[in-house]
Amino acid sequence: MSKAETVFQHAVFDDRSVSKVNNFTGHDLTTNTYYFKPGQSMGYQSTAGGDQVYVVLQGEGQFYLNNGQEETIDVESGSIMYIPKGVSFKIVNNQSSDLICTGVQHPAHQ
Repeated sequence: MSKAETVFQHAVFDDRSVSKVNNFTGHDLTTNTYYFKPGQSMGYQSTAGGDQVYVVLQGEGQFYLNNGQEETIDVESGSIMYIPKGVSFKIVNNQSSDLICTGVQHPAHQ
């Protein structure tokens, strides 16, 4: 069974913090969309569960990768970020417009 979702139709922005919306969770993958107002950031996240991919759908910002040394990468609409297992990362909206990005990763199973 397949499912499609439009992340722009029901965008969820919060003035207090980054909003996270779970789009899908299956056995092997989960997809979340993050909505950043200008100036908001998502603190460092772990990729201990496996590789992750993020796609910037709207706006511009920065990804910070840290594998013992911090690297800053400017991103914009259409950018795709691959984050290998074991690398910490954070996302920052350092621009004056909204940022929307979707992340795909292995779900945390209990």
